[in-house]
Amino acid sequence: MYSIGQAAELTGFSIDTIRYYEKIGLTKPPERSAGGMRSYSEDDVKLLSSLHCLKRTGLGLEEMKAFLQEGRCFANAAFPLSGEDREAIESRTRILGEHLTRMEAQYRALADLIGQTKEKLDFYQDLLNREGAAK
Repeated sequence: MYSIGQAAELTGFSIDTIRYYEKIGLTKPPERSAGGMRSYSEDDVKLLSSLHCLKRTGLGLEEMKAFLQEGRCFANAAFPLSGEDREAIESRTRILGEHLTRMEAQYRALADLIGQTKEKLDFYQDLLNREGAAK
């Protein structure tokens, strides 16, 4: 079992973020000691690590909630898949596919801005070089 500080360290989240995710129902409330201290299991830490990965991709909280809605973990899924497993995987595939489409559009827009910025830098550098050569 892990304290909230240990869970935060292991997952890359802050303690405040872990508490917030619990508050909004993204994670289930952890077990508590007699003194009320949160205690996180290995499965809790794995879930938080999965959430951290989803967050790093830019997935929103509602999308993360939908992604984890059925609570299944497919890291070591048994085969053949059940109907429920297939539905969960199809839902996750849809969520990630839509998110990837948005990220690719953002990537193209950023690449365009980078190109424009480089052109401006080249233009200004050229002006400075020409002025220096004229002296």
